[in-house]
Parts: sequence; structure tokens; C-alpha cells
Amino acid sequence: MTQSLLTQTNRQKLLSNGARSAAGEDIDPVPVVKLFTPDANATWLLTEIDPDDPDIAFGLCDLGLGYPELGSVSLREIERLRGPLGLPVERDQHYGETRRLSEIAKMARRAGRVSA
Repeated sequence: MTQSLLTQTNRQKLLSNGARSAAGEDIDPVPVVKLFTPDANATWLLTEIDPDDPDIAFGLCDLGLGYPELGSVSLREIERLRGPLGLPVERDQHYGETRRLSEIAKMARRAGRVSA
């Protein structure tokens, strides 16, 4: 499950951020991983995984409809998604964001899409 989407390092960092958030810490991390549909306009910039439910991730979600938003997503559902040409969601192996999630979300809302 989700092994192809997340590396072990990604998963550990996402769980670490999730544990901090679950402990009540007010965090604004840099996204850990970028997932995208190669044949559609959907993008997910994930910052954490719920330590109590490791299928649920949190981040900036852009389904390509002009309304990117912060929220929770099911990793299993993302993994099962296929774009119009039948291609699965991929992990951007060269993603190296340095800006905090709140800054990226603000820019994405203004632009109507994630451009990271």
C-alpha cells in the first residue's frame, strides 16, 4: 500500500509531522512530498500523516478545478486514481520545496492552482 507513492524517508517525515500536530504543536512545515497526475491537473503537496490512521495524509490538495485547498486525503484513494489516459498518480522524485505550506497555499489560492 502506497509504497510506490512514498519512500520510507517520506513516510517517516510525514508521520513525524503528524505526531507533532496530534500532540497539539502548531506546525507549518515545508511539504514533504509532491504527488501528481501526469495526464491531468491534480497535485497534492503533503506535509503529514495521521499517526492514528496512516491512510490519512494532510496537505495542499489541487484537483485541477481552480480551488486548491488545505485538507486531508486518503492515500489509498490517491493510489487508486487514474487520469483520463489511465495513468496512475506519481511522486515527483525531484521535488525540493523550501517554502512553508501556508505560503504555498496562499499563492495557490491567488493563482487558482498549485505551481510548485
